[in-house]
Amino acid sequence: MLSTLSQCEFSMGKTLLVYDMNLREMENYEKIYKDIENSIAAAHEKISECKKQILQAKRIRKNRQEYDALAKVIQHHPDRHETLKQLEALGKELQHLSHIKENVEDKLELRRKQFHVLLSTIHELQQTLENDEKLSEAEESQETQMEAETKQ
Repeated sequence: MLSTLSQCEFSMGKTLLVYDMNLREMENYEKIYKDIENSIAAAHEKISECKKQILQAKRIRKNRQEYDALAKVIQHHPDRHETLKQLEALGKELQHLSHIKENVEDKLELRRKQFHVLLSTIHELQQTLENDEKLSEAEESQETQMEAETKQ
């Protein structure tokens, strides 16, 4: 009986030890589970951060590409100093052409006036010639009438 009791106590001790071991294993598994959950949460945060970094990198890359495209366009244009020189030269040329235009307009107006005077003079000359022709015809007709009267 003692041996049975001893076996029961041994069995009971063994069961208690297995129970304690199971409790520690449960605690260990819970700790591992919490660690895994924390790792998953940290991984999700890291993934979110990486996504943000990727978006930022894409934005930076896009901006850099736009910058490079603008830089190429800018390279095709002359620099400010050269542009200002060209602008100044064009301003001088514009002044010169404006001056020439004014001279040509003045000359054209003078020619118009001279042409008008010429036309007026031609018209007056035609009137004078017509009047002289009428007078000549009148004198001829008077002469013919006089000759006709003298012949009769």
